[in-house]
Amino acid sequence: MGLFTSFDIAGSGMSAQRLRSDIISQNIANVTSTRSQNGGPYRRKTVVFAEKNGNAFGKILLQARGITGSGVKVTKIVEDHDAQMNMVYDPSHPDADENGYVTYPNVNIITEMTNMIDSSRAYEANATAFEAAKAMATRGLQIGQ
Repeated sequence: MGLFTSFDIAGSGMSAQRLRSDIISQNIANVTSTRSQNGGPYRRKTVVFAEKNGNAFGKILLQARGITGSGVKVTKIVEDHDAQMNMVYDPSHPDADENGYVTYPNVNIITEMTNMIDSSRAYEANATAFEAAKAMATRGLQIGQ
C-alpha cells in the first residue's frame, strides 16, 4: 500500500465520521421539533456509508497491487421511517391533533449519544492511523539524510 493511499483512506474516514457527527447533532437539536419544512414533525436521519471506488481501471490496478480498500464515502442521508414517532398527550400544544396528542420526532437521545460516541471513536481511530502514516513518512525522509 502506498503512503498516499493510507492518507486518502484515513482522510476519507475522518470526513465521513465528521458528517455523521453533524447529522447526529442535527437529530439531537431537533428532538422536540414538531414542525419541519415538510410540514410534519422532524424525522431522525442516518448516514449510509459505502466503499469509495475510483474508476474501473483504478480499482483493477489497486487489486493487482494487493490493495483491497480505497476508503469510505457517504452515499446518502436517509430519514428513519422504521422507528415510531413519539405521541405525547398535550391538548394545549398548538400542534396537538383532535384527540390532544402531539407527534414528536422519533429521536431517542440515548441512541443518538451512543452513536455520537461511536462516531467520535471512529474519527479518533482514523486520525491515529493518519498520524502513524505521517510519522512513518517523516521517519523515512529522515533516514535519507
